[in-house]
Amino acid sequence: MTIPEPCGHDSPMENGSMEMPCTPEEERRIVEELTAKAEANLREGNLYYVISSRWFMAWLRYIGKIEDDYPFDSHSVGPPSVAPSNAKDRPGPMDNSGIVMNGVENKNEDLQLLRNLEERRDYVLVPEEVWEMLLKWYKGGPVLQRKMISIGEQHAQFSVEVFPVQLRLIDSRDQSEAAIWLSKKASLLSLYEKVCQLKGLDPQKVCIWDYFNKQKQTILISSSKTLEESNIQMDQDILLEEPVDGSTEDSTGNSLAMVPVEPIRSTYSIAGGPSMSNGHSSSYNSIVPRQSLTYGDTEDGHDGLKPVTRGDRGLAGLQNLGNTCFMNSALQCLVHTPHLVDYFFQDYSDEINKQNPLGLRGELALAFGELLRKLWSSGRTPVAPRVFKGKLARFAPQFSGYNQHDSQELLAFLLDGLHEDLNRVRQKPYIETKDYDGQPDEEVADEFWKNHKARNDSVIVDNCQGQYKSTLVCPDCDKISITFDPFMYLSLPLPSTATRSMTVTVFYGDGSSLPKPFTVTVLKQGSCKDLDQALGIACCLPSDEYLLLAEVYEHRIYRYLESPSEPLAAIKDDEHIVAYRLPKGGADLTRLEIYHRYQDNESKLFLTPLVTVLEDPQSGADIYLAVERMLSPLRRKEFVTSIRIDDSKENGSSSSTPEEQMNTCTGQLGPAIQSMEEVEGDEVSSKDFIFQLCITDDNGYSWNPIMKDSPIKPGRLTKSSLEWTEKEHEFYDASSVQVIPEVHKSQIFASKTKQEAVSLFSCLDAFLKEEPLGPDDMWYCPQCKEHRQASKKLDLWRLPDILVIHLKRFSYSKWLKNKLDTFVDFPIHNLDVSKYVKNKDVSEDSYMYELYAISNHYGGLGGGHYSAYCKLIDGNRWYHFDDSHVSPVSESEIKTSAAYVLFYRRVKLNSNGTMGESSEDHWAMAFLAHASKCDGKCDGCGTGRAIDIT
Repeated sequence: MTIPEPCGHDSPMENGSMEMPCTPEEERRIVEELTAKAEANLREGNLYYVISSRWFMAWLRYIGKIEDDYPFDSHSVGPPSVAPSNAKDRPGPMDNSGIVMNGVENKNEDLQLLRNLEERRDYVLVPEEVWEMLLKWYKGGPVLQRKMISIGEQHAQFSVEVFPVQLRLIDSRDQSEAAIWLSKKASLLSLYEKVCQLKGLDPQKVCIWDYFNKQKQTILISSSKTLEESNIQMDQDILLEEPVDGSTEDSTGNSLAMVPVEPIRSTYSIAGGPSMSNGHSSSYNSIVPRQSLTYGDTEDGHDGLKPVTRGDRGLAGLQNLGNTCFMNSALQCLVHTPHLVDYFFQDYSDEINKQNPLGLRGELALAFGELLRKLWSSGRTPVAPRVFKGKLARFAPQFSGYNQHDSQELLAFLLDGLHEDLNRVRQKPYIETKDYDGQPDEEVADEFWKNHKARNDSVIVDNCQGQYKSTLVCPDCDKISITFDPFMYLSLPLPSTATRSMTVTVFYGDGSSLPKPFTVTVLKQGSCKDLDQALGIACCLPSDEYLLLAEVYEHRIYRYLESPSEPLAAIKDDEHIVAYRLPKGGADLTRLEIYHRYQDNESKLFLTPLVTVLEDPQSGADIYLAVERMLSPLRRKEFVTSIRIDDSKENGSSSSTPEEQMNTCTGQLGPAIQSMEEVEGDEVSSKDFIFQLCITDDNGYSWNPIMKDSPIKPGRLTKSSLEWTEKEHEFYDASSVQVIPEVHKSQIFASKTKQEAVSLFSCLDAFLKEEPLGPDDMWYCPQCKEHRQASKKLDLWRLPDILVIHLKRFSYSKWLKNKLDTFVDFPIHNLDVSKYVKNKDVSEDSYMYELYAISNHYGGLGGGHYSAYCKLIDGNRWYHFDDSHVSPVSESEIKTSAAYVLFYRRVKLNSNGTMGESSEDHWAMAFLAHASKCDGKCDGCGTGRAIDIT
């Protein structure tokens, strides 16, 4: 792509600070082309520049890129003076001074961003070419340059490293401290060079220790090994020492040569093979006794010789490595899952899959297993999961930094990674998709599950995966497609997020009654079919009528909502939706739209349009009769009474019959109005009909008066209008059609009240209810050979022993992510989900579950915090795991509105069908019996023996 030169003037502006390009449109074109070119050439090492969002959004408004207000303008960091008062004003020089940490004037240090900044809210990243162009046009600064790096291994991604690793350098000679910044991809050689340059030392005559938690972990040898590979964390300490005669001393005073020193740890890995420095075993076959991690283990914060009592097992916290509370919460729930504890305490070396390209060659599973054992054998001493975090980042690069993430998202990636690392299938077979039309569901489901297990077979599949029945129905040809898909967890919408309250005004197409507003509750992701059904029930719609939905805008029918599959998401809360009750009929019915106009201003409409149907109208007389019928409910009482009296006198009768009076009140043609043939002359008598009626074409550009003998052009739609004067207002009360309510009126100034509790079962109901697919998730119908917005219905078919339930508290919009703090009332004991399981042939399985762990999220989105409630496997006791802090909690306290991910385990059935002891209780007894045999000297068990729970 050829990028044009900017057409700015050579001479600067009067203040000498900026060049003036041609137009805002020219600036926009140049920057967009430069951005597109940079995005097409992404590679590691590309330079990007940080710009304050406050200035950048002002520039975007100036060039016409955005028109609405940026929602973070009042919250973003930076001098407010850079934001122009007029969106079309050209912004001043770029000003990044408000987002840097150590000031503009400090030229001796790299400028770093404030640590609480968020991308888009506080800053944006632009390619080098864009920065150079903006700097040429606007000047300003300071310059904040960042590099693009590659993160992850199996699923590598490009990412701009906005926040380099900050380290606290401690000089052992004088105990002075200094802060240094390096990329996580920087080598240990670069670390030595930077430290020695700062201190004026020879890199060959010093050594640097990994001084995590103020304890010597390992010597960092000057090499090409990166900080990331060395498990160096943000904000941790490193220790500078000058060795004497080429050696240094460890924390116990022993002289050590300048070689890598691994922390004191067991000789053998948990899987049974010799442990390597990277946590990966070189052999998975030898099973030999291993030393206890309980005594003398000093890695990641352990104090050394500290015996663990039986009552302290499983009560170790996890250190926060920098916004890692989300990870700690999910990990505590998993390491207190009995099935996983049982598995990782045994020898699982034979199941490590080193060939699976979808995993991490077993390294993630090994790191998790080591961490699990450490947590169960460390007493109450917190553990820092540095090695595990590094392995996880290589598998899921999005977790490599120090930003807050979602505990459920991490849980999903971690379970998937553990499954791939432990997949017993070494060569996945190719399985061709078959057509299962006409076969029983049980046979099809078993076939799907068999095919799934042929490619995916691990401890995660055994215990954590279930099966859905998914039914898709084509809205055009009614083609039904049924599949049976595996799932790892259930993501349940909260009813307040799954449903929506909508107010629709129902008009009676036969003129039998005044319009009435109805408020109904429908699925937020539902369709017009759902709204139509809910309204039909609310207004007692008879079987011979249907509802015609329409949007009214500026007193016109803006559009009809006639497609049943049209998503309700297309209807905004501030819109006005009406429904016309019309009789079901054939194709020969003509729809008549009736609009209202001021006689002195023909172009101005008011009131709400009325709609009725006519059967083969021939002349204006048919239109007049239909309009009079529709207006009859609007007549004022005194006007109706006067007509009755006058008509009775003319007919020679002093009163009308009850039937005639009822017909008059309900708008049917009674004595007040007979037929149009009785009306003499070209105009209708003011006693019977006082309006001037006009008619127009479908476009509605011009209105022409219509008489009773005017011919009507045949068609499916006829538009007419009534001209209102003060006289008409005397006879008709139009208040009921003057203002119709919005779909939903937000209570902006309403006081915030306590939200009612929502049942977990109502969340399940909302999750399993039929709903249409979104416009971006169309289904290809094999019968229509087209993509269709099919309706989808999920059913539970097969449930796992470990049932993980995710409550969808977060929603996303254009700029923001919102959280719902609704209290969900979930069972702790005896969660019975049998009624939701469609497979009734699996009688040997229990559908009763017990809660054993909860991942909680507290507070808002920017400064939120995660913790966990876990039930200890060796007793009926609950504990609160809040990073490093662990404290007991009563069962009555674990139900809160912070509950985010719920962990349930299946309760086994006895042979007679009654509930017996849980697998958790059975495991706990076996664990304690095993531990007692080892006299408390194993780490459950550090001898390499498997726990027998058979």
